[in-house]
Amino acid sequence: MPSQWTVQNYVIAGILVLLFIAVLRLIAPFFTPILWAILLYILLSPLHRRLVANLDFNTFKGKILRNVWAGVFTLGTLIIILIPISLVAAMFIRQSIELVNQAHTFLTGGELYSILQRISGFFYDLSGGYLDITTDYIINQITSALAGELQRVVSFSGNIFRNIGSFLLGLMLISFSVYFFYLDGSYLFNLMSRAIPIKNEYISALKIKFLDITRNLFFGYVIIALLQSLIAYIIFTIFGINGSLVFAVLTFFLVFIPMIGAIIIWLPLGIMMIAGGNTAGGLLFMAISMVLISSIDNIIRPLFLKDRIKLHPLLIFFSILGGIIAFGFNGFILGPVLVIFFLTVLDIFLDEHFIGSGEGAIQ
Repeated sequence: MPSQWTVQNYVIAGILVLLFIAVLRLIAPFFTPILWAILLYILLSPLHRRLVANLDFNTFKGKILRNVWAGVFTLGTLIIILIPISLVAAMFIRQSIELVNQAHTFLTGGELYSILQRISGFFYDLSGGYLDITTDYIINQITSALAGELQRVVSFSGNIFRNIGSFLLGLMLISFSVYFFYLDGSYLFNLMSRAIPIKNEYISALKIKFLDITRNLFFGYVIIALLQSLIAYIIFTIFGINGSLVFAVLTFFLVFIPMIGAIIIWLPLGIMMIAGGNTAGGLLFMAISMVLISSIDNIIRPLFLKDRIKLHPLLIFFSILGGIIAFGFNGFILGPVLVIFFLTVLDIFLDEHFIGSGEGAIQ
């Protein structure tokens, strides 16, 4: 910063701030595709750099191969995203509708009616006739709730088809962004670094930390959650549980809850199997689920992280939850990244001002 600012300096700084705000407003509608394009680029760029490391970009052949590899990686990214999401979404909607219909059939069955009738009579006698809730009333309330849930599922599936144009547009913007990140990612980062008024060594430290944390967060938490939900889907299917994909998808989100996680899903299912008369099968199901679903993350996650993210799982959980509340689905990534970024900048600040050792927050 100049030792003595003139009016011209302040005018230029003011114009720069106004232009920066204008640029942010211009790109704000495309924040979501840009964010996920950056994430995909961070995850796949190491492999891309290895493939183009020996290319001479100053030659005509090198320039052609550079564009070809960028296109190949972009196309591969599209395939990785589009095919699994399409298959899972179709199966999820179908199984959700089937589950709601089966629950409705079960509730209107004679066996459940007799159970609810006994429960209703018990509370009627217990209250001395004051609490008169008929069995038909209970069943009507439950079936009405299930009908509402079924309507929501149908409406949700309809919204998916109605918004398929927006989804394809977002996917196109992600692909477009990823392609140019592969081509000019380093140049774009250097351009942004020049606009940030802090020391170059701090910029480099933040870059290294951001890339390392993002990759390890993804592989250490998201990939592990995907693996747990895949194992859950296989186990649920083997044991003949209806709606196995629906419960597996729910498992993916619940495994982020510390201490509890997937037990919220497989324990009630095992109890239902035992209540249905399959005691041995229910106990075996719960034992296998405990070992292969709920405990596998304690074995595999350290192999991915290798103590590179020294952040308590409870803080990770609340950062994801708070991120989703604040930013929607983008918060799934933004929440933990913002928390880890804050702790990293805090360490830099402590080191800069010689406050403590600066090693206590995160490494």
